[in-house]
Amino acid sequence: MPRVYVSAVIDAPATRVWERVRDFDGLPRWHPAIRDSRIENAEPSDKIGCVRDFHLQNGDRIRERLLGLSDYDYFCTYAILESPMPLTDYVATLRLTPVTDGDRCFAEWTAEFECDEADAVGLVTGIGQDVFLAGFSALKRQLGA
Repeated sequence: MPRVYVSAVIDAPATRVWERVRDFDGLPRWHPAIRDSRIENAEPSDKIGCVRDFHLQNGDRIRERLLGLSDYDYFCTYAILESPMPLTDYVATLRLTPVTDGDRCFAEWTAEFECDEADAVGLVTGIGQDVFLAGFSALKRQLGA
């Protein structure tokens, strides 16, 4: 089972970063790869089980289900339901941890999934760089000191 792990330190308090990333429908407001997003059936974007349907800048469509969300522990876990990527059983978690030295934030984004062995390296690299690292870089630009 391939695993993606990306971490970063963001020069902003975890509470401030969490305000930006907590909204399961808010990807277009902070992630540069996301064009638009909507929560299906007009459900609240923090309801466990809600489904977000979004498009990447290139037009690709992805649907994901919210599996877990904690305002106390600053994490969000979700699963991909539909994607153009050749993978299955994709589950990811975005987690923030306060760094008290300088009031910064340690951010981690992980994912595990199933795929053909031939696709694994490309998927791990693409998700790690184009999704996770790109998102953290955008947050640093938007929120960093």
